[in-house]
Amino acid sequence: MTAQPQKVTPHLLLQAYAQGVFPMSESADDPEIFWVDPQMRGIFELDAFHVSRSLARRIKRGDYTYKINSCFPDVVRHCADRDETWINAEIFELYCQLHALGYAHSFEIHRENRLIGGVYGVALGGAFFGESMFSKETDASKLALYHLIKHLKSRDFTLFDTQFITPHLASLGAIEIPRSEYRNRLDQALGIKATFISAPDI
Repeated sequence: MTAQPQKVTPHLLLQAYAQGVFPMSESADDPEIFWVDPQMRGIFELDAFHVSRSLARRIKRGDYTYKINSCFPDVVRHCADRDETWINAEIFELYCQLHALGYAHSFEIHRENRLIGGVYGVALGGAFFGESMFSKETDASKLALYHLIKHLKSRDFTLFDTQFITPHLASLGAIEIPRSEYRNRLDQALGIKATFISAPDI
C-alpha cells in the first residue's frame, strides 16, 4: 500500500477498477488515498449466496421495500458512520461523482419509509465492485445483498467483488480466490455488456 500523490478523478478510479485495484483511506480524517490490490480477493459466486432460515423468514414476511439509487449519498454516509472507516471526504465525493455518471449504485432497504440498510458499489461491464454496506436493523444489510445479487443475476453480471472477506460475508457464502484467478475473472467480466439499471430508471 503506497500513498498516491496523483489527484484521483472519477476517470482514474474507473481505470483502477478495470486493473483490479481500489482506493482506501486510513480514516475519515486522513486526506490521503492509497490503492489496494489484495493477494486474496473476496467474491460472491452469484449462485451461492447463503440464505439462512432467519433471513428466509424475513424475506417472506416482506415488511420492507428495496429500492435502487433512491438515496445514494445517504447510503455512503451511513456506511462511513462508524468508529473506523476508510471513507474520507474525497472518497465520498468521488463516489457521488461516479453515481452521477451512472457507474456507482446503491441498493437500499426501507421500512416504514425509513432507510434501514443498504450497500453501494461500482458497476463496470459485467463486474460489480461492492464497496461497503450498513445495517440499522437486524438483517437489513443481508436483505440488501440478497436483492442486489438477484438483480445482478438478472442483468447478466458474472462477478461480484467484495474486495476483502469478513466472517459476516463468509457466513453468506463469500469466498476468497487468488489475485491471478480474480484478474482472469475480471477480464472476462469486463468484456460483458451488462447494464446495472435501464436508462428510464436512472
